[in-house]
Amino acid sequence: MMALDTRPADPAFDIASLMRAPARIMRPETLAAFQPSRLSASRALMSQAVRQKWSIQRRRFDIDATGRGVADYRIDIGGWRFSFPVYSFAPAKEGRTGRIIGRAWDMMGALVEGDMSAEDFETTGRELPKLYEGRATPGTLIWCRSNRSGRFFNTAQQALAQGRQPDVAALAQSCYLMRNTGLDGNGTFGTKTFLTYEKDHPLRWSLSAQMLCAYMMRVFAQDLVHHLARLANPAAPELAPDLRRFLGVGNGSALGLMLFVNNHPRLIDRWIGIRETALAHAKSLALSPDGREIGVLRGLVEKAILFRRQDRAEYEALTASAVIAEDLVVVSDALGHLKARFKAGDILPQRPFADLCDRLEGRVAPEALETLHSLLIELVPAHADSLVETLVLDEELTGRPEMPVCRLLEILRDEYAWAFGLDLASEASSRYVWYKSATAEEPRRGPRSEVEDAVNLGLDLARFIVRLEADLVRQDPHLSTARFLMAHPQHRAIVTRVQALAGSFYHSPYADIMSEDFVPAHITRLLNVGLHGIDKTRDFLNRNLRGVLFHGAPLPEDLRAGTADDHWFYPSEPIL
Repeated sequence: MMALDTRPADPAFDIASLMRAPARIMRPETLAAFQPSRLSASRALMSQAVRQKWSIQRRRFDIDATGRGVADYRIDIGGWRFSFPVYSFAPAKEGRTGRIIGRAWDMMGALVEGDMSAEDFETTGRELPKLYEGRATPGTLIWCRSNRSGRFFNTAQQALAQGRQPDVAALAQSCYLMRNTGLDGNGTFGTKTFLTYEKDHPLRWSLSAQMLCAYMMRVFAQDLVHHLARLANPAAPELAPDLRRFLGVGNGSALGLMLFVNNHPRLIDRWIGIRETALAHAKSLALSPDGREIGVLRGLVEKAILFRRQDRAEYEALTASAVIAEDLVVVSDALGHLKARFKAGDILPQRPFADLCDRLEGRVAPEALETLHSLLIELVPAHADSLVETLVLDEELTGRPEMPVCRLLEILRDEYAWAFGLDLASEASSRYVWYKSATAEEPRRGPRSEVEDAVNLGLDLARFIVRLEADLVRQDPHLSTARFLMAHPQHRAIVTRVQALAGSFYHSPYADIMSEDFVPAHITRLLNVGLHGIDKTRDFLNRNLRGVLFHGAPLPEDLRAGTADDHWFYPSEPIL
């Protein structure tokens, strides 16, 4: 692969000056436009796997024609070894759902440090189906579960059993054979808590262990479809390698991710911060003598154009891929013009990529511009990969009782100015409440008039800030926070949050999540698309999103042989 220059245009240049201010990007609609990048969890995991040539081997596969049985995989990452036991079940409609209230799944698995003993393998098989009543064995990092995409899994299985490859167009409607329905760790069910991962642990950075489980779901799904086809016909072929790479693992998410953002402000702040840092670094690049960076970037944009043009997903409220594809053509043409000027010896801006982004803003859809931003980060791969490794953080929020009231007021007015500009008084602004469904055990958002007795689970950040400020201005400026809270204990949680996050700027969306105008899917998209790296996210009722992880990712044999393409993303439909 062509090595790229990661030197800034001017060694003395301040990268921070190219980072976008929080006021520009923390609006929900802007966050929703973020696209998968090298810093997204799934892509970051694959970058690490490609660099380190991970070895994934199937050690056991005892599954009958109904799909019932067990499998076992071993994953070697440098000097570390992990086991991935799989417990497979015959598909059944009863108790089977993609929601957390499900009680039956087509597959359950675990990510466990080291080689599992036979006893631990059997124990895990008994405990996993209990879910919240179950307990993990020592060294377990993640418990996971997934379901087949019945129609598409069966389509592939039947075609192989008939001795032929399945129809690509049919499979391209979903782009996966199985979809993730749950990834649990960090102490849940007795799993190992993230902060206890050793300093040299290869899965130490946030979300990496979960993403490895999602990748293993994809590995198992393909092994299972091959196995079942060959039980029906011993001469059945395997899926063609290009089709195997094209198929990822499905994922669906709903309103619970809004609560995730509320509860993990340090992770959100750190991730958006490193994304903006990597982007600023890429924008500051000086062109090499041959201008090769322009060619690499334009090639990636052309790949994204084809990917969008081939997208068969139907969108409700989100920008259609066809529109994004046409806007990416504008981006490609702008890069072509930049290349022509470079070849002609024209005097270019000192930071041509920063200038390019500035000129395109407002001319193309936000998703197209954010696609360019994500692809720019590919010009600084080593820098981006090093930033991912900083996603190790303690998320406990601790207050500062000694802080004087005047300092607390300064923080509120400097860092939460957006909250004071919102309409928080009208009926429409406080129409909704967030609550937990009694029947589905899932977060929901509904009119207060319909759920009057519900406990509000949402973080009503803007109102908490405004109410806190109103009480603080009546205090002696030199009064300590501790004494203020003794008289106003209702503010303890918000004061702790404000103090702990002081000096951080990307931790909370600038929004009133109780308002009639707030669109929950904007935040779901931020996590699904930007943070997780999900492609082809389709929206349902401005609330739920479904998409595909590891779309185009290398296969285990690609990783082991060192032949994996680092630019595996945005795959084109295979021609078989």
